[in-house]
Amino acid sequence: MTELKRFYETFQPTHYNIYLDINRENKKITGKTTISGNAKESTISIHQKDLAVDTVQADNQDVSFTIDRDNDAIRIDLPQAGETTLTVTYTAPLTDSMMGIYPSYYEVDGVKKQIIGTQFETNFARQAFPCVDEPEAKATFDLAIKFDEHAGETILSNMPEKKVENGVHYFDTTVRMSTYLIAFAFGELQSKMTTTKSGVKVGVFATKAHKANELDFALDIAKRSIEFYEDFYQTPYPLPHSWQLALPDFSAGAMENWGLVTYREAYLLLDPDNTALDMKQLVATVIAHELAHQWFGDLVTMKWWDDLWLNESFANMMEYVAIDAIEPDWHIWETFQTSDVPAALQRDATDGVQSVHVPVNNPAEIDALFDAAIVYAKGARMLVMVRALLGDDALRAGLKKYFEAHHYGNATGADLWAALGEASNLDVGAIMNSWLDQPGYPVVSASVIDGNLTLSQQQFFIGEGKEAGRQWQIPLNGNYDAAPEIMDQQQVNLGNYNDLRKANGKPFRLNVGNNSHFIVKYDKTLLDDILADATSLDAISQLQLLQDLRYLAEGHQLSYAALVPLLSKFADSHATIVNAGLYRIANDLKKFVLAESKEKKQLQALFDQLSSTQVARLGWTGKAGESNDDQLTRPIVLNAALYAENEKAIASAHELFSANSDKLETLSAAIRVFVLRNEVKNFGSEALFKKLLTAYRQTSDASYKSDICSALTSTTDPALIMKLVESFEDANTIKPQDLRAWFRGVLANEDGQQAAWDWIRNDWQWLEDTVGGDMEFSTYITVIASIFKTPTRLAEFKAFFEPKIQTPGLTREIQMDIKVIETRVKLIKDERQAVNDAVSEAVK
Repeated sequence: MTELKRFYETFQPTHYNIYLDINRENKKITGKTTISGNAKESTISIHQKDLAVDTVQADNQDVSFTIDRDNDAIRIDLPQAGETTLTVTYTAPLTDSMMGIYPSYYEVDGVKKQIIGTQFETNFARQAFPCVDEPEAKATFDLAIKFDEHAGETILSNMPEKKVENGVHYFDTTVRMSTYLIAFAFGELQSKMTTTKSGVKVGVFATKAHKANELDFALDIAKRSIEFYEDFYQTPYPLPHSWQLALPDFSAGAMENWGLVTYREAYLLLDPDNTALDMKQLVATVIAHELAHQWFGDLVTMKWWDDLWLNESFANMMEYVAIDAIEPDWHIWETFQTSDVPAALQRDATDGVQSVHVPVNNPAEIDALFDAAIVYAKGARMLVMVRALLGDDALRAGLKKYFEAHHYGNATGADLWAALGEASNLDVGAIMNSWLDQPGYPVVSASVIDGNLTLSQQQFFIGEGKEAGRQWQIPLNGNYDAAPEIMDQQQVNLGNYNDLRKANGKPFRLNVGNNSHFIVKYDKTLLDDILADATSLDAISQLQLLQDLRYLAEGHQLSYAALVPLLSKFADSHATIVNAGLYRIANDLKKFVLAESKEKKQLQALFDQLSSTQVARLGWTGKAGESNDDQLTRPIVLNAALYAENEKAIASAHELFSANSDKLETLSAAIRVFVLRNEVKNFGSEALFKKLLTAYRQTSDASYKSDICSALTSTTDPALIMKLVESFEDANTIKPQDLRAWFRGVLANEDGQQAAWDWIRNDWQWLEDTVGGDMEFSTYITVIASIFKTPTRLAEFKAFFEPKIQTPGLTREIQMDIKVIETRVKLIKDERQAVNDAVSEAVK
């Protein structure tokens, strides 16, 4: 199955004429595709998947062909090599896989409806039309679509519609682009429109199940993001329009199809009157991410999937650059520090993790490259390091050169480094290749040895790790001038510590700003110096200190017990990111206690102690004019108080539920999930369960749906847990795109874990049939590994997944997740007593 020879090597398309007749009634596609291109050999291959090919012609003459289903190929024998025009006629099924061309289902006033959309990344364009379905095989496209149309329907594609004849919708010829970025959609849609300063038409589209004002926020963010990027990249947006479309069924979060970006409804539409600030920030960054791709990924595309990071890492960084520019009061880089940074540090410390740049040939393994913690989060952190080294002026100049050199074409990582290096006079590639091609990251140990301040680097592992002698070129960002800008040696001596400390007048610190991808292990002398006045540090420095100590504890280089006394030092901070770091550690302590144990009661007392002042200060309801930090901290401390089973918190949540029981969706979105979960856990009944499940089915508000999911999956009633599990395969209740959240909720619930674990083992084949062609599939394994923590569960995990270890696309995930659970089990065994003793001491 390994695709050793890419199809583009033998046939290079230049233009496609694609005609599709789509019948929703009988779920059938009839197609005719004409491809002009250059055949380098007389025997060529083009891609297809699940197409029933009727005829193949070359220059209007029938030619022989064979279908190679194992390699998704049509093998074609031509009369001779050279310029040729292929014409393929075929039929194909309209499937419910959320890949290729597929229907999305929704209801309006109880009436079931559907819209048709597409998802062609990574290699699913071949399910819609025969093509060379590889990123390098860029061509222009003429698209003509006919469908069983009725009045009031809208059709969209990458380019504007130019005419309709005999029910066929014809679209303008595209610019030169990759097959995976082609997109179209049709159905009953509503829209909101605006125009950028430079004349680009911007639109947001959604089904009529939503209120019109739910489109407003996205329209504003999309318009301002495009204007920002045109200025930052110094390169005009290359198409006439930018449509944003919310699809009711969508596997990924969003997809950057050129000119027609598709999204999950949850990541595009929101209620302007009742959406939590963190959700607004999430939607804004998703939109900015996809629009960053319109240049970085679409205008210039990676040559092959091994350079996927070129697309995703860059868009992941730019979403923060853009939103920080257009909504500066949000301080959005703080979100990067509490989401992307810890995700990258956790995943990248497990031995066996992929590097950012990964060789790949087998098409079945391409989807496995989409490791969000590595290709998105770690890759973005790499580029944040580059930005910090270069500065924005050189970065922008380098990007302008990059776009000019490769527009409408393809590039590699080396091309980007070359452009940035030319603009900055720095050998960017030499610095960054150590991060790009090596898995993992270093821990930099800072110690006073024989009176001298000494730094050393070594790969950091959580759990067992094979020392491979890796070294990195580390941007140290030290606060003493004696620290080099780049540490490219295994060890560095900075000189006499006492002299340095006296000259600088402040504790020695590394990675100031927390922008470089490493953690710091200070010896006792240096750490005590920092901790003596830690609360005077800026918020990101406090977060970084807590984060680094947490990872050292995870990596067995420090006891978790040593962290417990530190928590109260930071508990009254008004900074969201400090509270996020604090409660990340506090929540990690839960793994060391058993349900209904004395130790759990002690931990709950600690949570009560940590949160009580903040809960009293902030209360349950927001106040006019309160800071963003207060809005974002409130949910963190309320969650802590409810875990603590604080009687006043439980009563307050119950009062809010009772006062709003007939209008639960109007509860403040920032605290609604806690009110609902508290009610289900502490005042639950079958009637409440049915009421919330009915509300889940009926609402089109994605945020409210998520809150109900979180609440219902926390039930302690065995009968209701079984009803939830029975709903897992009922697409009318739980859409396949949302199933993972429900499964995770029940699995994380100690009362539901066995039922969820039995379900996935018994119905694995159903799950594979339903979402198996999807890049989200392997994340079900990740979810299980993030929760299991006992020797018994480890043995069961291995027994179930080890026989599946050779499944393409699952191999690395299974191998890594076995290590993840093994590491957690060992940590709990080694640390439980010391941690619980420390908690007991803290709450005396």
